[in-house]
Amino acid sequence: MEFFFGTLFSLFSIVDPPGAIPVYTSLTDGMSQKERNRLALHTSFYFLLILVAFFLAGTYILSFFGLSVHAMRIAGGMVLLSTGFGLMGGNFTKQRGYSDSVAENAKSRAEIAFTPMAMPLLSGPGSISYLITQFKQHPDWAERSLILAAIVAMGVLVYLTLRAAPWLFKIFGTGGLNAIARIMGFLVVAVGVQFIVDGMVHLVGAIE
Repeated sequence: MEFFFGTLFSLFSIVDPPGAIPVYTSLTDGMSQKERNRLALHTSFYFLLILVAFFLAGTYILSFFGLSVHAMRIAGGMVLLSTGFGLMGGNFTKQRGYSDSVAENAKSRAEIAFTPMAMPLLSGPGSISYLITQFKQHPDWAERSLILAAIVAMGVLVYLTLRAAPWLFKIFGTGGLNAIARIMGFLVVAVGVQFIVDGMVHLVGAIE
């Protein structure tokens, strides 16, 4: 259970569902509660599919590009550092690739669950690189099953967060959500540093 909750907590910090609340409330402004609930369900479903697909394809991705898990950990750590600093600086949407042009395009589209909500706002390079590394680092399927369970739990948390988004936005406001994002950003930076340190140590050990 400790491994499960550790993975879930790391994923929650990297994904940061509260950071997507302002964008979600803006894009769903004027929708009925039924429409918002449907969008929240579809977004969490697409989010789950994306992360599970990249997690299970982790070994094949590394093999196809001829990458070692140590190189992936270092690269993933650098991505997490960038993501974490972006969250700490209050640039959640820009860091996830959500620009003004993407926002305008999203407003004109009938379906926004897959993009921009599920990708790039919720599932991005940080969470994907983290899961690919986890798959390679934990060859035992008992541990991989716990990671998959953590991904499913993360999907449920995304769904619950989006369903409660209008209520949460009223309680915390933009300032409160930015404060949460900064805390999550600090944790993501710590995870990124750990990734880089572990990758460097094992890479040097492999060379020696």
